[in-house]
Parts: sequence; C-alpha cells; structure tokens
Amino acid sequence: MSAAASPETLGPALLDRLPATVQKPAYNRATLAPGMAHLGVGAFHRCHQAEYTDDLLSLQFDRWGVVGINIRPPGLTETLGRQGGLYTRLIRENSRIEARVIGSITEVVDSQASAAPALEVLSSPDIDLVTMTVTEKGYCHIPSSGELDLGHPDIVHDLANPRTLRSVPGILARALELRRATHGRPLTLLSCDNIPTNGIILANVVQAFAERRGNGLADWISANAAFPSAMVDRIAPAVTQADLDDVEQRFGYRDAAVAVSEPFRQWVIEKKFAGRVPSWDLVGASFVDDVTPFEHLKMRVLNGAQTTLATLGVLAGLEHTFDAIADPLLLAFVRRMLVEETLPTLMPVPGMEPLAYAAQSLARLRNTAIRHRNHQIATDGSQKIVQRLLNPIRDRLRHDQSIALLAVPVAGWMAYLIQASERFGKRWPVSDPYAGKVAAIADATGRDAQALAASILAIDTIFAPGLAANDVFRRAVTSALDGLLSDDPMATVRRNLKQADTTRLKRPARSA
Repeated sequence: MSAAASPETLGPALLDRLPATVQKPAYNRATLAPGMAHLGVGAFHRCHQAEYTDDLLSLQFDRWGVVGINIRPPGLTETLGRQGGLYTRLIRENSRIEARVIGSITEVVDSQASAAPALEVLSSPDIDLVTMTVTEKGYCHIPSSGELDLGHPDIVHDLANPRTLRSVPGILARALELRRATHGRPLTLLSCDNIPTNGIILANVVQAFAERRGNGLADWISANAAFPSAMVDRIAPAVTQADLDDVEQRFGYRDAAVAVSEPFRQWVIEKKFAGRVPSWDLVGASFVDDVTPFEHLKMRVLNGAQTTLATLGVLAGLEHTFDAIADPLLLAFVRRMLVEETLPTLMPVPGMEPLAYAAQSLARLRNTAIRHRNHQIATDGSQKIVQRLLNPIRDRLRHDQSIALLAVPVAGWMAYLIQASERFGKRWPVSDPYAGKVAAIADATGRDAQALAASILAIDTIFAPGLAANDVFRRAVTSALDGLLSDDPMATVRRNLKQADTTRLKRPARSA
C-alpha cells in the first residue's frame, strides 16, 4: 500500500498485505463454512462472541463460521458485507491501542424489509446454533415478570400477520416451525443480551408465541430446542468517525465496520445445549451448571455502577462514564453503594471475590480511551433498572436493610426521563420505551415530586406492585427525586451519603 494511493478498503484480498502490527486470522477463511447465525450484529457482538469464535477457529478449526443477521437497522451490506465479513477490532486502554482483524463472520444478511432472508438462514440444516444481541427491548417481554408482552405492537402485528413477521420471538418461532417441517434438526438459541435469566426469558417469549401459533409447535420446541442462559461482559462503546479515521491513519487501510472495546472480556454459558456447540471453553469462556451467581454479580455491580454513573453523570453535566467516575463525589457514592448495599445481596460466586470484582469494575470504568457517553448507557434504562437496582433493593427491604444509596439511581432514572419532557424544557433527547409515558406524567404533573414518583411507580411492568407499595421504598425514591429535580442535584447525592453514614453508625453491633 503506497502512501500516495488512496487507502484500500479491508477485505479478503487485503489480508495477506496487512501491516505486521495488525493481528489477522490464523486459519484459512476460504474453507470456513457457516455453522451458526447471530441476530443483531453490532459493536458488542463484533467485540465478544465473534472474537471468541475467531479465537476458537485459530485453535481448533471447524464448521463454525457465523452468518450475521440484522432485522433492525443498521444495514450490514454496505459495511461488513462489502468487506467479506472482515473488520478491525481495536482494544483501547488509556493510551494503548491494539488492532486485530476478526474473520469468523462469513456472510451477512439484511432482513429489515422482510423476515424472509433471516428465516432462510435460521431454518437451514447447516445452522446448529443461534446467538443473539438484540437488546433488552428486542425480547418484547414485560421487564417486571419476564413474560411475553401480548400487548406489544410487534407481537400484536405478528400474531395477526404470520407471513410478515417483524419481532424476534415471532421470527424465531417461525424458524423453528420451518425446521420442524423441513429437516427436524435441533437448535440451540443462546441469548447474549444483558438480561438476568436471559435463556429463560428467551424460552418464555418464543414458547408463548409458538403456543398461539398452535399445531403442536410449542411441544416440538420443548423437545428439540435449548435456551441456555449466559452472562456476557465487555465494554464496547459506540464507534465514532474518529475510530474509523484512526485505523486509516495508523494502519493504512479503510474499514467501515471497526469495533472498539476494553481489554477485559468474560462469557459464562449454561451447559444446556441441543446438538453441536462450539468449544468456547477452550478459549476463555466458562461452561457452568448455573449462571445466576455470575449474572447477579455483573448486573448488580458493574452494570449497576454504569447505570448510576450514567444518569447521575448526565444530571451533573458530565459527558462520559470516565468523566463521572473521575468526579470525587460520584466515585465515593457509587463505591459506597456497591460495597455497603449491593454486595451483601449477592450469592457466592465460584472463583470470585466480590470486593475485588467491585474494585476491578470501577477501574475498568476509569479507562479514558473508552468514550462511553452517559446518554448511550442511559438508553433503555426502563429495561435495565429491574435487574441492576430494583432486585437488590427488594432483597435489602426483605431483610429490613437500608436502601439510602440504591434508591438514588432509581430516582436518577426518573429524573433523567422527566427532564426530557416538554414541561421540563426538553433538556436532552432520550431513547427509552417508557420515555413517552414518563413525559406524559411529567407534563400533566409538573414539579410535584410526590405525585411524579407515585405515577411512575404505578407503571407495574417496571415496578412490581409489592415493591411500589413499600413505604420505605416510596419515601426514599420520592425524597431523592425531589432533590435530583432541584437546581443542585448533587446535593442529594451528598445528603444520601451522609444519611448512609448515620444509618451505619446507628446499626447495632453484631456478635461474631
């Protein structure tokens, strides 16, 4: 590649001419056949499942090429498709950068206009496994119960129009129906989304949809499909133009599908498969009998810290997670919240010490090269706060323990959406399935924290009625919301830290 010529675009023909500083696949991609599909090819998949698969293919080559499918924007044809499925994964850690071209994606399919291309891949006898990262809202479930939301517009549409499916549950149920009709091969459907018991929720929504299709499909799925739960972890922020330019300037080629991540990664998968599955455990993943302890640890600690820093960070006028955690008050708050209120709710996790994990999580969030915007992390907060904040709060209340700190980010989520409403001046744009509902409450209610909190807590698809009716919880959230909507929201963070101090000092000493 001469400096004078226009930079070449990444593709199979360029692999052998990549700079020595860029790691490339250690296997012959020309002989790689597809054996699995992935729904929702975004930055996270490209930094996580596709990279683990690339590692495995380098160690033990087998028919495990990935067919990437998007049923929602963005399209893949013009980016990954043009590059033959190849892309650069950049690891960024403060000033360090490491580039690697990943080769495990053999083909991409855009299925936004019609479910047909996706169904053709998913029903193929060559596909033994489907992984997915479709975000929490892709499951069309009720966050508070994990059941299929039969009132969801996409589910209503799909049940009435089985030939023009558009939901994930509808498309997967139809793919399984086609498999039953054509070859009968079993299928493992592995959720890699950040939802507790994600395998159970995926099974719930697919089975509930299949039951309404009839024809014995639900029974066939029970016998021939597996829905393991999994815990996934790696921070992969949205890619910016600066990242694309960086690859071109540093390495001399163009790549429209760059993915950026931190060094840390983790994948814990429940041993519950139907047929052939990649041996990801040979390259750092863990196959376990029960994912739950790992899920709780990650969602309540790392993700709980992220949600807390994101919404409180926005309220404090801070742009990125690393800006929020660099703020001494927010750092002190989130560390105390984790250590004093969150960690005691965790079950024992094999091979992990919770305090060390919490310290490691906060260290990861300080990485200044991971430009994770607080607004990006706050996206779809209504789908996240149940597992990250409300479940540990429920555990604490059950044991009559303080929630002075955990209540603040719950109120922070409310304040974040409230202030996006017309009546509160549309301070920022938000993306959340409940944004409209909260905005309507805010517009009708105004600056009455008690009335605002009462109306939002009445949304029973987020707040289980028993929790919403708990007087301690209602008072704590209402008080925090009142302060967070004031001209000095951080005064509330300081006040609740002091309140936690008082509670701790008053706590009776326990005998050993």
